[in-house]
Amino acid sequence: MRIGVPAEVKSDEYRVALTPAGALELTRRGHEVVIERGAGAGSGIPDGEFTRVGATIGDAADAWGCRLVLKVKEPQPEEFRFLQDDQILFTYLHLAASPGVADALRRAGTTGIAYETVEDGAGRLPLLAPMSEIAGRLAVQAGARYLERPLGGRGVLLGGVAGVAPGSVVVIGAGIVGTNAALVAIGMQAHVTVLDTDLDRLRELEMVLGGRVTLLHSTRLAIEELLPTADLVVGAVLLPGARAPRVVTRDMLGMMRRGAVVVDVAVDQGGCFETTRPTTHSDPVYLVDGVLHYCVANMPGAVPVTSTRALNNATLPHVTWLADEGLTGALRAHPGLRPGVNVRDGKIVNAAVAEALAS
Repeated sequence: MRIGVPAEVKSDEYRVALTPAGALELTRRGHEVVIERGAGAGSGIPDGEFTRVGATIGDAADAWGCRLVLKVKEPQPEEFRFLQDDQILFTYLHLAASPGVADALRRAGTTGIAYETVEDGAGRLPLLAPMSEIAGRLAVQAGARYLERPLGGRGVLLGGVAGVAPGSVVVIGAGIVGTNAALVAIGMQAHVTVLDTDLDRLRELEMVLGGRVTLLHSTRLAIEELLPTADLVVGAVLLPGARAPRVVTRDMLGMMRRGAVVVDVAVDQGGCFETTRPTTHSDPVYLVDGVLHYCVANMPGAVPVTSTRALNNATLPHVTWLADEGLTGALRAHPGLRPGVNVRDGKIVNAAVAEALAS
């Protein structure tokens, strides 16, 4: 199969969908790999490393003109012209928050497989997991940075010092993002509270983090009681394929202190704060009611040397299935790929995505 890897054109996106190690695996299996010129530069991978393992370097049209196209982020409007009806696009799509992309894929007849809804045998999301780990860790790093007074924050050091209380971090959602956010916040010696509606998940975290965090059942009242004293709130709520639920409203935001920071990691799925709107690494924050919002829609793109390799480690087995067995064969042999198919034959075929787009 001919496999194309375009350069990412989304603002401040430095990742690439395939590493030389992945390209070598594919070429050794008899596939042709076409990399857009300079696609790996942001991740510290020069074109020569791809050609050394048998890949071909071309322009955007060459990379998009392949049967299987690998990307990191959803196609941007300037890329819609490359979409074709005989094409499989494998990337993060987040269509619940991107109806324009959904329409473009449907009109083109492109088969869109979303990393974020592919499942494993246990119903987990293995292709979302590595980026969730990174985003969760970055969320607290970013929050700590923007709590600094020169950047508009309250002027709080999350870890405190001897004789001064540490800052308060509230993490809403105890999945992979929330767990990694909590681990970094604990490492900074902050006071950490994690909320989730899944009591079994909270029990699991009690075994791992017991004594180092406060674990609470997530309700509106519980969140409202925590907001007035929170320095940093991390939104880490996920409903696979669907829009994120709004767990903090504009009215609730008014309970927070001026200069507090919220980081919405769910921004790709529409955000879990009512006041969320997507931002970029170049212009990452904005102020609402005195609260600083960090809502960068591709947070792992800030650390591409790490995130590109973590992503490729997770996606490569699935890429080889699609390349070796074709779409129909791969879907038949690997059931976890099926929920990953969001668009096929001009229709939205993932139920959660379809419901979100219809609402």
